[in-house]
Amino acid sequence: EMLKGNPDITQIIETSDRPKFKEYLSLFFKLFQRYDLAVVTQPSDRAYFYALVAAHHRVGVLGGHPQGLTDQDKAKKSKSDKQNAWKKAISLHTVDVDYFAQHVITEKLRLLEIFYKKPRDLFSKPISVTPPAGDPITPSIAGQLYAPYLVVHPGPLTAYKRWPLAYWQTLLTWITKQGWQVVLSASPAKQDLQLNKDILSLLDEETRSHVVDTAGLLTIPQAGTLIRGAIAYIGVDTSITHLAAACNTPTIALFGPTPPTNFGPWPNSFIGEQPYQLRARSQTVGHVTILQGPGECVPCRKAGCEDRANSRSECLDLLEPNQVIAALQDATNQ
Repeated sequence: EMLKGNPDITQIIETSDRPKFKEYLSLFFKLFQRYDLAVVTQPSDRAYFYALVAAHHRVGVLGGHPQGLTDQDKAKKSKSDKQNAWKKAISLHTVDVDYFAQHVITEKLRLLEIFYKKPRDLFSKPISVTPPAGDPITPSIAGQLYAPYLVVHPGPLTAYKRWPLAYWQTLLTWITKQGWQVVLSASPAKQDLQLNKDILSLLDEETRSHVVDTAGLLTIPQAGTLIRGAIAYIGVDTSITHLAAACNTPTIALFGPTPPTNFGPWPNSFIGEQPYQLRARSQTVGHVTILQGPGECVPCRKAGCEDRANSRSECLDLLEPNQVIAALQDATNQ
């Protein structure tokens, strides 16, 4: 759905998460040597297998390692380099992933370096991300909207990217007191639906009357339409936040362990390779503001403080609502 209506795409061929042999066989005959070039944007063995089957030539990304490697990391890197040898052998050009210093947009564009006499020319013009074409919003939801409204997306895929519930309560209460409506967004995932319910349960009756919950009710193209009509968007480190940035809506992103230098929402029309600093309590580039909590460990690129999916992240616990409210005031010229 993120690719729907993209003018540069004429056909999409989808696969299952875990294809069985019959599906692999069908894909083999569908793809075999049909293309001149395969651009491999994921470092997995399966992605390179598809590229080898589908095209005469390949360029691709290879799994990388952050700077300042420990001895254990160096051992892993050595093993990884050996595993990547066959991928390099079948490719015209490869780009190493850097999870701290290199933005993913830069990483993907660098796959084209081999076709440029001056590779730096890739970054000499404005670079933008194309969002999916918008679909009409369901009438039952559209009928509840009034302007001005903000879209708020509190649910990440994993718990360690969550912002505390009480902070959302404070933020939503402040927003509605400005005379703005809040539209709560969420994926259909069970944990995201529950998170929205938990936030709504904390709101007083007056605040709740100015909040529309669209949890699990919108497709991604419909979410894009909703976001385009908003005066601002506030969300955590998740895919819909990247959608908001692509829609050119003023976007406030709450980042914890993830390095914004690697995966911050791209500010459309930015010229250059790296929009962001690795660490800054608040940084605004174009229409995107990234907020981070305090601490020398930020960003650690771990799965929270306990390095597991259901961990808490102290940096997000210490990113207080007043910091988000100040960023929102700047974004809306209040």
